[in-house]
Amino acid sequence: MKKILTVVGARPQFVKAGAVSKVLRQELNEILVHTGQHYDENMSQIFFDELDIPRPDYNLGIGSGSHGEQTGRMLIELEKVVLEQSPDMLLTYGDTNSTLACALVGAKLHIPIAHVEAGLRSFDRNMPEEINRVVTDHVSNLLFCPTERAVRWLHDEGISENVYNVGDVMYDSVLNNLERARHSSDIVERLGLSDNAYYLATIHRPANTDSRVNLSNIFNAFGELDLPVVMPLHPRTKKYLKQYGINPSTNIKIIDPVGYLDMLRLLSGARKLITDSGGMQKEAFFTQTPCVTVRDSTEWVETVELQANVLVKPIADDIVSIVHRQLQADFSKSPYGDGKAAEKIVQEVLRYLDT
Repeated sequence: MKKILTVVGARPQFVKAGAVSKVLRQELNEILVHTGQHYDENMSQIFFDELDIPRPDYNLGIGSGSHGEQTGRMLIELEKVVLEQSPDMLLTYGDTNSTLACALVGAKLHIPIAHVEAGLRSFDRNMPEEINRVVTDHVSNLLFCPTERAVRWLHDEGISENVYNVGDVMYDSVLNNLERARHSSDIVERLGLSDNAYYLATIHRPANTDSRVNLSNIFNAFGELDLPVVMPLHPRTKKYLKQYGINPSTNIKIIDPVGYLDMLRLLSGARKLITDSGGMQKEAFFTQTPCVTVRDSTEWVETVELQANVLVKPIADDIVSIVHRQLQADFSKSPYGDGKAAEKIVQEVLRYLDT
């Protein structure tokens, strides 16, 4: 049986692997490697438990650090694992430092690379994720795109061989788990809230957290909103709130990071999502929750075109104005496939390995 080595390291990748690994393991021997990029219990292990993802065969325990330090350590440790296992293919997801490290190791060792969520572009080279996804796409052998636009963007960069529009793997996961989350999670009730009577917020990107002005503006805006703001606090954001001496307003319900099912429940019940996350923008679209994204650009342009997502700079008055505005979202369109991306990915992987 052919062997595929899958690399994950961050929350969105756990979600995607949860959908793909179930199908993949019916046909192939999968070795699962967790880089440890997200190492907090509530940002890591709980996802494996809730999504029935097999226990990682390797946990590299890389943890946090600068981009260079983190990626460098991943390269060293991943190379050791790949040399030990001699897989027929490497599988990587998204646009994190774990993604880049996997792609570079595969390219250097001449092992085919499959990239899930290929072709996305924000066209903002100040975002480290943009560099990661561009480099990964240009060294990958199989490119699985979530949208037709992503296929076109790859074509514009001269990449057209073994490119497939399979749809979005996270859509698979939401379809498989949303009703389960609504029935099994009581987090909204535990927080003393009710549906459509709170906002959900996630802020963690360096452009927002590493600037005292930006982070202060964001939290000042949250304090002026007309509903409570539930905020699962990312470790990076927690660190900078303390460093800057920012005291969140009493209407902001700070909670620890939550598991996938609790997050789906919070998201599906929120009046709006306020975020700087890439994956959360899509999950909001899938749960038909209007989204306000505190970023200059997004790779998920379809959500903006359908007026389900609005971009805003980290300026307090602008955030408040847009959050309070009624969005004319069109959730009737389905730009991210039919919820069967995992099956299509495995089908093409098998076809590639058999040639």
